[in-house]
Amino acid sequence: MGNAMKRQEKENTEPNSFDTMFRDCDSLVVLSDYPCRDISEPIFKIGDRLKGLSEDGCWWKVRSLQTGTVNYIPNNHVAKVYHGWLFEGVGRQKAEELLLLPGNSVGSFLVRENPKERGVYSLSVRHRSIKHYKIFRLSNSWFYISPGLTFQCLEDMINHYSDSSDGICCVLSAPCLALSVPAPSSTQNAPPVVMRSKMDWKKVNRSELLNPNELDVVDNKDNMMSYGVRSSIAAYMSLASIPEPQNPKDRKKKSKSIYVIPDHSHMDIDEC
Repeated sequence: MGNAMKRQEKENTEPNSFDTMFRDCDSLVVLSDYPCRDISEPIFKIGDRLKGLSEDGCWWKVRSLQTGTVNYIPNNHVAKVYHGWLFEGVGRQKAEELLLLPGNSVGSFLVRENPKERGVYSLSVRHRSIKHYKIFRLSNSWFYISPGLTFQCLEDMINHYSDSSDGICCVLSAPCLALSVPAPSSTQNAPPVVMRSKMDWKKVNRSELLNPNELDVVDNKDNMMSYGVRSSIAAYMSLASIPEPQNPKDRKKKSKSIYVIPDHSHMDIDEC
């Protein structure tokens, strides 16, 4: 009984793997397809964002933030991401591969920690090509890229270069892969485009466009013109004096259109 209680107390006090391994990082990013395409279709692809769930030695249990897939992946295929832009243990070549992925554009960036030397950082920015800037550190732990411009922390540096390029290739626009999660398409349920032949205006009867008895017929699903559009067309036809097609019975009848021109002689005209 006593041993069981001690074992239970140990389990309650021992931190779980999520707290120790993934507590501080925002997410994980896949550095290379897993498994390799030569073996099978990858479960996780380079650039995918993951959430760490637990670790079992060199294997991490993760969930894809794009698809929700839960599986294991070797820890050397992923990197931890802090603040959305600080990539742990990513080299120069891998940074270029990530920044060249779809979803990144001019100004996309990441700060990478040297995989061989902790606490040593570089800024990689996508421009016409990928530009790399070494981040130096003073004895008082302040950071700088240009000697005359120092920052107390990396966050201050990123905030500054997000407002002004100030010597680097361009203003920082968005963290690398920030747009990698595809947004739901707003055109998924859009109606199909219907191609119609050109309208023969000589065969359009102005009276039928605005005839209340014809509205139910004109407003059916096969008609693409609203009542307002039909009103505009009818007005245009009146002003343009486009003759309406006449029925044989009405050929002998003649009609005249009378237009009244308003008198503007008493209106104030602003000539300024």
